[in-house]
Amino acid sequence: MTQLNQVELQNLRHLIVGHETTCQKLRTYAQQATDPQVKQLFEKSAQEAAKTKQQLMGFLG
Repeated sequence: MTQLNQVELQNLRHLIVGHETTCQKLRTYAQQATDPQVKQLFEKSAQEAAKTKQQLMGFLG
């Protein structure tokens, strides 16, 4: 695998932080949701954001 240059590394870090923020917000929304379908949608979306974050972090190591 080729090394990331500084711009690519910075962009990757921004994406990782963005997905972490999205995941946390979606989890908060899920906790506050009263409709079971809406709650499930937020929970699933949070899981997907967390999974994508993990995949992006794989490029760092």
